[in-house]
Amino acid sequence: MFEDTLELAENKLLLLYILNELKFPISKNQLTEIVLENNFMNYFILQQYILELISSNFIESVEQDGKHRISITSSGINVLNLFSNRLLDEKKSIIDNYIKLNLNNIKNAISVTADYTIENKNSYVVTLKAIENDITLIEVKLNVVSNKQARDLCAKWKNSSSDLYTKIISLLTQD
Repeated sequence: MFEDTLELAENKLLLLYILNELKFPISKNQLTEIVLENNFMNYFILQQYILELISSNFIESVEQDGKHRISITSSGINVLNLFSNRLLDEKKSIIDNYIKLNLNNIKNAISVTADYTIENKNSYVVTLKAIENDITLIEVKLNVVSNKQARDLCAKWKNSSSDLYTKIISLLTQD
């Protein structure tokens, strides 16, 4: 019983540590990816801990550009500061290395969005957007005629937004 309680506390502290180290809100999916890729806990326990941390006001769900993100609260930071010595240095090191290696991908997933909606039977509106430091760099809305074309545009934007942005700026500023 005591070991279960200790593991529960350590896992919750680990989630707070991850959110604190990232320094910006991320999606539940991104947090899930970090935790599962490093085999810290299983999916169902993770989801339960996220809900418990939200209800305890240690993390919060915020809306950014119509998407829900989670971030650590000041109460969560206080708890982490008080009990961070209970987290194994090995786990902290794994998280630190993971963040160092994947920070750009994590930020890119947040700052680059591509969605589409069905306008009518033969029309889809694709919205492509890139944000950096809370500033919208570019937002493009396009009407396309097929679902496949909409999906392809979204995939290409997500994979090559930086190159496409540079090309658009270049084309628009050419003499």
